[in-house]
Amino acid sequence: MGNSLFKLTSLNLNGIRSATSKGLEDWVAAQAPDCIGVQELKAQGTDVAGRFEQLAGLQGYFHYAEKKGYSGVALYSRHEPSEVIVGLGEPEFDAEGRYVELRFDTLSKKRSLVSCYFPSGSSSEERQQAKFRFLELIYPQLQRMNAERDYVLCGDVNIAHREIDLKNWKGNLKNSGFLPEERAWMSKLLDEAGLVDVYRHLHPEEGEGSYTWWSNRGQARAKNVGWRIDYQLASPALAVQARRASIYKEQWFSDHAPLTIEYDWTL
Repeated sequence: MGNSLFKLTSLNLNGIRSATSKGLEDWVAAQAPDCIGVQELKAQGTDVAGRFEQLAGLQGYFHYAEKKGYSGVALYSRHEPSEVIVGLGEPEFDAEGRYVELRFDTLSKKRSLVSCYFPSGSSSEERQQAKFRFLELIYPQLQRMNAERDYVLCGDVNIAHREIDLKNWKGNLKNSGFLPEERAWMSKLLDEAGLVDVYRHLHPEEGEGSYTWWSNRGQARAKNVGWRIDYQLASPALAVQARRASIYKEQWFSDHAPLTIEYDWTL
């Protein structure tokens, strides 16, 4: 790859069929990322077969939900992995299609790219409790992985970490996505587990320009009443090599905007 930057994108599709009908493939072809981690495929293997195994020339690796039209994640990569890990090893969440990891291991380095879709707790207290169980499950796994290998997790985490990460923070203090327990979990992940919120590392004080999701209700997008809930969370050794980040808002493929970060490393 020479001295070119490694371009990594994360995007919640809110349905791959819907997103591609809005021009996603042309955009990916024009952007030419090395890898794109997507969440909320809302598709099964039968839907993907013959249509979405590749995206603009990138090879796809998938974790489908058992329930039709629900969840699901994928990584589309220009580079062939040495190993593919599907699922977290916990039946409750593996049935929901929330985690896929590509490993690019050599004799001298261990490196992974992950696409992960964290549960939303906004629909019911039952789902909020499931979200808390997921956070409890994935924390030690991310911490352990950080000790063993370098990685970047692309994901819709469904948590706005700080007050600058959403427009109406005062009105959301008791709402899923900005609960004290969720924000504390994010702080612990960054402070104790040692991961780096790469976008925030590059743009420490940016508020309204950093949003990645807008409700379909009202005129949230027009008024930029948004949330920053899509992340690239990286091991320090990789995060420090991040050179620039962008959130693409010129076209809309879903209710989320693509987050692209370019790193000064190769696989």
